Amino acid sequence: MTSVLHVATTGADIDADGSEKQPFRTINRAAAVARPGDTVVVHAGEYREWVAPPRGGLSDTRRITYTAADGEHVVIKGSERVTGWVPEDGTVWRVSVPNALFGDFNPFAEEVAGDWIVYPEGAPPRHLGDVYLNGRSFYEAAGRAELDDPPLRTEVRDHWTGVADRVRDPEGTRLVWYARVGADETTIWANFQGADPNAELVEINVRRSVFYPLVPHLDYITVRGFELAQAACPWTPPTADQPGLIGPNWAKGWIIEDNVIHDAKCSAISLGKEASTGHNHATERGDKPGYQYQLESVFAARQIGWDREHIGSHIVRRNTIHDCGQNGIVGHLGCVFSTIEDNHIYNIALKREFYGYEIGGIKLHAAVDVVIRHNRIHDCSLGTWLDWQTQGTRVSRNVYYRNNRDLFIEVSHGPYLVDHNLLGSRASFESFSQGGAFVGNLFAGTVRLEPVLDRATPYHRPHSTQVAGYAVIRGGDDRYVGNVFLGGDLAAAYGPGGDGEGIPGYGLAGYDGHPASFEEYLDRLAAQPPGDHQRFRDVLQPVYARDNVYAAGARPFAAETGPRVLGDATVSVAEEGDEVYLETDLPAEFDRVRVGVVGGRDLPRVRFADADFEEPDGSPAVIDVDLTGERRRPGEPAAAGPIAALTSGTTRVRVW
Repeated sequence: MTSVLHVATTGADIDADGSEKQPFRTINRAAAVARPGDTVVVHAGEYREWVAPPRGGLSDTRRITYTAADGEHVVIKGSERVTGWVPEDGTVWRVSVPNALFGDFNPFAEEVAGDWIVYPEGAPPRHLGDVYLNGRSFYEAAGRAELDDPPLRTEVRDHWTGVADRVRDPEGTRLVWYARVGADETTIWANFQGADPNAELVEINVRRSVFYPLVPHLDYITVRGFELAQAACPWTPPTADQPGLIGPNWAKGWIIEDNVIHDAKCSAISLGKEASTGHNHATERGDKPGYQYQLESVFAARQIGWDREHIGSHIVRRNTIHDCGQNGIVGHLGCVFSTIEDNHIYNIALKREFYGYEIGGIKLHAAVDVVIRHNRIHDCSLGTWLDWQTQGTRVSRNVYYRNNRDLFIEVSHGPYLVDHNLLGSRASFESFSQGGAFVGNLFAGTVRLEPVLDRATPYHRPHSTQVAGYAVIRGGDDRYVGNVFLGGDLAAAYGPGGDGEGIPGYGLAGYDGHPASFEEYLDRLAAQPPGDHQRFRDVLQPVYARDNVYAAGARPFAAETGPRVLGDATVSVAEEGDEVYLETDLPAEFDRVRVGVVGGRDLPRVRFADADFEEPDGSPAVIDVDLTGERRRPGEPAAAGPIAALTSGTTRVRVW
């Protein structure tokens, strides 16, 4: 028999039974009582605790559900309010807090560290602690002296492009703190820039997570309708334990929906791996590269049950995720078979106190049969980064804009499908991969193509975590149908350069020299001297491109079928409150390009994985819904790009 348990700030953990009339005081007390099928209803108020459920549900229909009461605002925080600040010089104040407040985890003593972390040159390591003034996070200073005249940073350099990237709200860099951890207490200094910390709300990080089990394999939990904030969660590379502000900790079947999640020191939602398959060994041991340890983690995970029956199949939907230092959503291995849809993700990795090769609004490794659909992702250091083993993955109907880079797919072999997306930032797409299909997208910025010949990565049997083989990335084996590419001023965006291997360009000219069919590819192989793997070394893989539109200087693949090259065109993204509009000015020739419905059977098979473009159930992929949700109809060709009804001239279409 299922129960409904209630939690309220007026309740009690002792001598209460969790009923509506006698609610518990803490969510953890309700979690200790909840059994499969039960619902925990949390009423309005602020709860400062790390909810660590001791058990999960038994099936999709026998979940344990944690939900905010209907119409009530519930906040769960990993921070504590701190008062008793003492003024020092100017606008700098000081407070000392007992270390007992932190227990055995003091964020101000814990560095942001691990595999693939990067700090600006000369910068000292940062810590997991943070200070908040009325909800706004500060920056950590390098020392006490820096607090008196904090520097104002307005840009940093992107590690991949070398181009200056925006920093989140540069004026905020003058709000800074510094801490010293002693044997019994931690002293924190902060420059409040004229605010009185004893009259305002000032909080500090205390807990690592806000909603996260301490043990793996607690399945089928739903978390719905909360505001979750201010956690001291650590750096989450793919070679380490990956705890987030919230996450399942290596389990199956979680639903995280309708929440507002913000101010994770590193990652907000983690669908990632756990420590037994490797934990920062490259950094701690120094004997092998992180790449090698990441390979080993794939096999270690298989040995402990990394498969569809035990791991993944999570749903992350309708959340608002913002102001996190590393990721909005992260996950290596544990993200398999999951769906990430209808989320609004912004202000991710823009503080740049630390940086590294593991950042993004969404950053996934081993995204096997993952659906990333209809998300709004903007003002991120990188919108979506899919790294290693992107197979059976679909990136569909997402709205990207004002990111430093929109979409990056690295060392993967496919098949993966990217369809009906608006890629509206300066750098639209970067591929260090092969085996992709791109249907009906708008690339408003650059495309970068680069082979990776020094890192062989795994590919899998279709719709499975079983490893089928390894290969390096030669590039190509990609498909482009019915996309729209815009040009621009490459020198202004990136400095001197042009189309070519490893250099950003506008359009698909970076593929020039590749064969345009599998038959041509086989002919080139046949012309090589006899041998085995040596015959393949210098033969480029085929690229299948047709019916794409190029405007404003973007250039087609030289061997493309039916490209349409137009003149001037402009595209911009406009926000009006919670609504987003695509504004276009396209020449009349745009209306002459019509593309029929494309399906999985229309896309040539992926070479290395020897796999087709399919739905998760193995049926051919269906690619007939545009960015606005309108269905493309067989036999009725429509416009190229993400909006089937798009026309020439000046248009304005709501896309979110």
